[in-house]
Amino acid sequence: PAIVGYAAKWDVDSFEYRHTVRSFAVEPELAARAERLALACWELFGLDGYARVDFRVDSSGMLFVLEVNANPCLAPDAGFAAALAQAGIGYDEAIGWLIANARRGSPDGRGA
Repeated sequence: PAIVGYAAKWDVDSFEYRHTVRSFAVEPELAARAERLALACWELFGLDGYARVDFRVDSSGMLFVLEVNANPCLAPDAGFAAALAQAGIGYDEAIGWLIANARRGSPDGRGA
């Protein structure tokens, strides 16, 4: 599988950036398994606020956790923002929610 490097993520003038396709076309059953696994990672690592879990899937549909990122990039053109958009959550709405929760402590009551 291809590795998405710096140019593919951030250099908008590069060949890699222009030819890296971001796709959310996933079978519902696979998406449900990924969601359960992401929530299990959330609990296991004691995450709070926001996070991103990156997966890889093999040809048989087996999910592998590649990375648990407790502080993913929040730039409007980053993957986290793309995932928000896919979920129907506006970027400004999400940032506002994160700021509000940071000001009053975490939503689960554990503090900031």
